[in-house]
Amino acid sequence: MGKVIAGFSTSLDGFIADPQGEVGPLFDWYSGGDVEVTFPNDHWVAKVSAASATVIRELNQRTGAIVSGRRQFDMARGWGGRHTLDVPVFIVTHHVPQEWVYAGSPFTFVTNGVASAIAQAQAVAGSKDVGVDGANVAQQAIKAGLVDEIFIDLVPILLGAGIHFFDNLGPTPIELEQTRVVEGAGVTHLHFRIVK
Repeated sequence: MGKVIAGFSTSLDGFIADPQGEVGPLFDWYSGGDVEVTFPNDHWVAKVSAASATVIRELNQRTGAIVSGRRQFDMARGWGGRHTLDVPVFIVTHHVPQEWVYAGSPFTFVTNGVASAIAQAQAVAGSKDVGVDGANVAQQAIKAGLVDEIFIDLVPILLGAGIHFFDNLGPTPIELEQTRVVEGAGVTHLHFRIVK
């Protein structure tokens, strides 16, 4: 079984999006270099530094499924019908959007919580990792002890307001071990293991 990883492009003051949920300049690093990286669904090509290209390619290869929140799913408009990583996606939601339920859909809507969504994603991912996407879902998974690693693509900007990556984790400190630091163009990739 692979690992469960939560990660986002994050501002220096800890925001993963502005108050409306838009990532804006947090994704500028995806066009800040001269090495092309085509994502698995073939709908998106990034131009990043060589160092960032290595990080992205490794993450693409090791991810076997995604767990996302409904807000993230709606903001991304269902990624046009296929997630950027072109893997099965498990959406944590209270209400299933029936227009997205069809034979062969890459989306599974989970109404009984984050733990169930992660377990289902792990079953599908096999030996590959499960990525956790969406602030609220990631926070729930971290707080519940379901996440093994945290990846932060640290962008040198202060947003001042927006959606925090690490809200609602409770009063108990979570110890992290730094496992990797990669300096890219307009971004620093930080990888941590959650000490359990």
